[in-house]
Amino acid sequence: MEEELPLFYGESGKPVQATLSSLKMLDVGKWPIFSLCSEEELQLIRQACVFGSAGNEVLYTTVNDEIFVLGTNCCGCLGLGDVQSTIEPRRLDSLSGKKIACLSYGSGPHIVLATTEGEVFTWGHNAYSQLGNGTTNHGLVPCHISTNLSNKQVTEVACGSYHSLVLTSDGEVFAWGYNNSGQVGSGSTVNQAIPRRVTGCLQNKVVMNIACGQMCSMAVVDTGEVYVWGYNGNGQLGLGSSGNQPTPCRVAALQGIHVQKVACGYAHTLVLTDEGQVYAWGANSYGQLGTGNKSNQSYPTPVIVEKDRVIEIAACHSAHTSAAKTQGGHVYMWGQCRGQSVILPHLTHFSCTDDVFACFATPAVSWRLLSVEPDDHLTVAESLKREFDNPDTADLKFLVDGKYIYAHKVLLKIRCEHFRSSLEDHEDDIVEMSEFSYPVYRAFLEYLYTDSISLSPEEAVGLLDLATFYRENRLKKLCQQTIKQGICEENAIALLSAAVKYDAQDLEEFCFRFCINHLTVVTQTSGFAEMDHDLLKNFISKASRVGAFKN
Repeated sequence: MEEELPLFYGESGKPVQATLSSLKMLDVGKWPIFSLCSEEELQLIRQACVFGSAGNEVLYTTVNDEIFVLGTNCCGCLGLGDVQSTIEPRRLDSLSGKKIACLSYGSGPHIVLATTEGEVFTWGHNAYSQLGNGTTNHGLVPCHISTNLSNKQVTEVACGSYHSLVLTSDGEVFAWGYNNSGQVGSGSTVNQAIPRRVTGCLQNKVVMNIACGQMCSMAVVDTGEVYVWGYNGNGQLGLGSSGNQPTPCRVAALQGIHVQKVACGYAHTLVLTDEGQVYAWGANSYGQLGTGNKSNQSYPTPVIVEKDRVIEIAACHSAHTSAAKTQGGHVYMWGQCRGQSVILPHLTHFSCTDDVFACFATPAVSWRLLSVEPDDHLTVAESLKREFDNPDTADLKFLVDGKYIYAHKVLLKIRCEHFRSSLEDHEDDIVEMSEFSYPVYRAFLEYLYTDSISLSPEEAVGLLDLATFYRENRLKKLCQQTIKQGICEENAIALLSAAVKYDAQDLEEFCFRFCINHLTVVTQTSGFAEMDHDLLKNFISKASRVGAFKN
């Protein structure tokens, strides 16, 4: 399916039609950073992640599998090779040809990205070796991380403030970066400069899901158990204590409960069970546990969202906000929401948890990589667009300038008063047309299928003639709009003449004003020299009245 986008005119004056593939549009409009993008750019976005200490950086991919970045570029986190901020999207050519499977970010910020091929790339802030490239130099461009990962396919990534985790297809977890509280899980508090497999209690376990808080790490294994390590000053490990944990430890309080997913806020933790229940623990000064109070909890505590099953939980290491989505499609939020402390799950009007973070989290960042799935369903309008000039389904063809244009009688009769009468008793399947040129008549028929036109300004003049003849007032307005967009000194007189000829008064006034504003250049064109005598006389008279010839 193809969706119509606005026309752009290149240097040659020829129209350029932007088209989309069979994908829905990704709704990113609630994030302030996207106000820097044009409507046309927004239409093409297929994946996006908003990050940074103030939500002022973004990475997104387009329908053409190109990756663009935008924003303040703190510590080179845009990966462009410099630290220059940009208010215009710039293409990240160093990842050309790569498709993003998942992405996470830290507080520096640093970026950890996994491709659909299972490769890992990192860049940005690196003071604590969180890029995993063996250095502490900030990474200005994406670096392929292969140490200890060369034969592994990474399927999930997670970042704390300054440490990084990845999960491989065989259920292993690798960690690196800042380790002051044991968040790398190595058993020490020495920073880890390259990927190291997290072992201990996870040695023979198959991990299904990972998450990071500010300085802690979590893993859910295939048996539904949760393992935790790192900082625990607010009870965010759920172990019933506040002591840090330098190696993975099972959350014993969840015995008998099968966890499917874990999500971490700045200092709090959420888990989702296979029965659709939510448990929370850790810091609660903003009500982010949803327990109805602001007391920290060092043990898992049930969160009562509603009677319906919860199917998704959401949190982000940079925020004190929590969100959940139910099987019935209801989205709830709690915790720090635009400066307020919401201590119980609050029903929102949103349809997805991402919108909670766009509108209510501080900063307004993405809690995950946003993406839109293919949608091959065609609407009625889209189906009709595809059938224009299709000889396989057409029952009528127009012969114009020796070329055929294929159409469908019933659609033409529905869409156009002229055809409703002219085709009423028409039994032939060929209509010869000599009054209009092939490009003009094809554009007219295509308009009946698509409600839009794609013509140069000069060709639009011919279509304006046809629209006037067939009394198609909406098409007439579209033609005038196209002509206005494409007017220049060289064609201004020709377009003015056409406006007068077809009694397009608004267009005539527009063309006249353009000619007056560019009078010196316009009067030197061939169009002005060949101007019709009566039109020239009227032009000079009208120009005099508006003072165009005064010194």
